[in-house]
Amino acid sequence: VTPERPAAPREQPGEQQPAVLSTNSPAALKVGTQQIIPKSLASEVKVTSKANSQKAETSKRVLKVRSMVESLSVPLVADAEEEAEGDLDSPGALRRGLRSTSYRRAVVSGVDFDGSSNFKKKNRMSQPMLKAVVEDKEKFSSLGRMKKKMLKGQGTFDGEENAVLYQNYKEKALDIDSDEESEPREQKSDEKIVFHYKPLRSTWSQLSVVKKNGLSEAISQEERKRQEAIFEVISSEHSYLLSLEILIRMFKNSRELSLTMTKTESHHLFSNITDVYEASKKFFKELEARHQNNIFIDDISDIVEKHTSSTFDPYVKYCTNEVYQQRTLQKLLATNPAFKEVLSRIESHEDCRNLPMISFLILPMQRVTRLPLLMDTICQKTPKDSLKYENCKQALKEVSKLVRLCNEGARKMERTEMMYTINSQLEFKIKPFPLVSSSRWLVKRGELTAYVEDTGLFSKRTSKQQVYFFLFNDVLIITKKKSEESYNVTDYSLRDQLVVQQCEGEDLTSSPVKNASTMLYSRQSSAAHLFKLLVLSNHAGEKVEMLLGTETQSDRARWITTLGQDRDGQKTDRTTLAQVEIIRTYTAKQSDELSLQVADVVLVYQKVNDGWYEGERLRDGERGWFPMECAKEITCRATIDKNMERMGRLLGLETNV
Repeated sequence: VTPERPAAPREQPGEQQPAVLSTNSPAALKVGTQQIIPKSLASEVKVTSKANSQKAETSKRVLKVRSMVESLSVPLVADAEEEAEGDLDSPGALRRGLRSTSYRRAVVSGVDFDGSSNFKKKNRMSQPMLKAVVEDKEKFSSLGRMKKKMLKGQGTFDGEENAVLYQNYKEKALDIDSDEESEPREQKSDEKIVFHYKPLRSTWSQLSVVKKNGLSEAISQEERKRQEAIFEVISSEHSYLLSLEILIRMFKNSRELSLTMTKTESHHLFSNITDVYEASKKFFKELEARHQNNIFIDDISDIVEKHTSSTFDPYVKYCTNEVYQQRTLQKLLATNPAFKEVLSRIESHEDCRNLPMISFLILPMQRVTRLPLLMDTICQKTPKDSLKYENCKQALKEVSKLVRLCNEGARKMERTEMMYTINSQLEFKIKPFPLVSSSRWLVKRGELTAYVEDTGLFSKRTSKQQVYFFLFNDVLIITKKKSEESYNVTDYSLRDQLVVQQCEGEDLTSSPVKNASTMLYSRQSSAAHLFKLLVLSNHAGEKVEMLLGTETQSDRARWITTLGQDRDGQKTDRTTLAQVEIIRTYTAKQSDELSLQVADVVLVYQKVNDGWYEGERLRDGERGWFPMECAKEITCRATIDKNMERMGRLLGLETNV
């Protein structure tokens, strides 16, 4: 039902029109009082209405309009699992409609911000209050009085954007369509209704000093995009620094929380996060100084290279501790009610924005993996025949090296832990094999069905038995599972002695089983997806042929790939591979799977009909399996070519694009 339009008051000649909020303006009232607003404009509060509470979650909460100080493309309160994984909205979420843009600007224009630079003494994260638009007009316009240099003593981010936490910060560099206009085209509207001010998440061209001096129009579009890319490194580092400050102040330094666990548990949980914070602080301080010295930033490659090669050493240690961190947190949540209660109370504090502690703990890993993409974007926007491009490539090389060190540290610790665990669970019924080695790691493990030919006096028949494989990078260990934590070793072989062949379901004559009717029954009643494994020389030097079955088509493809060492990435022309963009965070559940973040780009090597891809992550070359439902295919040829160029820069590969 269309609500009646209120009669618009007639404007008296010479009478000054009062300023009103956009929600009460004639333009807004034309479409009624019930309007759709972005979810990121809302925060949850308790309600007393029984009718509303039935539709709410168990916590009986609903959403209310909040200031855009803390909103970006991610809702304030997400699903708990998604928050723990650091999930983000799809890259397209930043590109809003014009109506939403004007509405957000109207809301932001009435926010009373705390401009204090001392956030340790004064709470910078507090919820701001809405005021009449006209009251803050002078405050915002005063920012535009700055010339090329910043005002002395005033920080780059002593404004409204300082409350954006890194969990809610969406780097534009992660968007594969990063060449779009940084500043959306504004809709011309009645200035009596809405005052247009600087949007919440400032880009370089939206800074008041840039607008005041007309710098954005005075330079080429290519240089403006380069300035945007440079400024994003600075603004995202600031957002990241704010989140680290909250982690230390609210969680690590909480006496109440520390009393619920041992010193060892506290060390495993927070590791050297203070050192990471100090490293980020030094990095940001130098970046901000460069920005304050001249609003037109010539280059930051030297700063990035300097800090990446020296100051950022604490990142490697922190990432190496990841396996202990996750295990300790899971143990405390499962077995320590006092810890869980105190943690829940801290997480509900307004400073933490209802974000779980794990979303703060994983930030250093997220930040270090995003830095190469940010630097690559600057590379992409820099003329290739310039010295700046070479400097940027060198900085990118150092950042990529840091990421590899962090990944290797985390992987090495996790692999070592896994090796000792598996070694304690194996019982050798044959000649023992020294399993634990610093150069050995688990590639894949799992249960399969083995079809064995039993030869009697007068006939042959097929029986099936369950076997459990532990496939390492250099050896296959075949066991029979006794329990979840105990396995009897029946055979083992070096990996280079394995030959794997796909076995088509209809081709029963190719199997070692002669009784086709029994085989057909076995396939129908159990595993229908078969393949053959030939062991050229087992632990006793004998040749063994096995017919194996899996429950799903993707399981068979994954075993064939890993057993056959089907790692032909170096031989495959990557430009011929399909590309997908990740639209939902995925955390690997098995050793051969790939953990992915939103906006990751993956090259697809295999596609299995039951819903799995095998692919190579563009940003670091890691390869593994992931669900199709987490990705969407990239069809734009120009985007595909740009992604290949980016992969070449990140990994130092030769591409024929």
